Amino acid sequence: MYIVDEKDREYRFGDSGPKYLMKGPRMNFALVQFMPGQDFRAHYHNVMEEDFFILEGEIDIVVDGVVHHLHPGQLIHIEPGEVHYCKNNCHQPVKMVSTLAPYEEVDKVEVDNPVC
Repeated sequence: MYIVDEKDREYRFGDSGPKYLMKGPRMNFALVQFMPGQDFRAHYHNVMEEDFFILEGEIDIVVDGVVHHLHPGQLIHIEPGEVHYCKNNCHQPVKMVSTLAPYEEVDKVEVDNPVC
């Protein structure tokens, strides 16, 4: 058992990207934040499933070429092999919870970003 305080962790890209509260051994758990206009590189996972639960703001998440406009209270589940890409096309920051399981240290395959 352990406790992690969000204040003790940082977003990967300063004010945006994932802030991992737990990384392995069986799953990843992160807070993800994007400012207006920011995005994240399109990718897929071979083994891991990924979930995003929207806490604040709105975000466009493209999965296999289909744009899903999500708002607070919605969860999107992304299966292994599904190419996904996030972009904040709104005028306010978005904050989401992200989970990835089962944990694999190297499982992300980047691809070209689709138009969104």
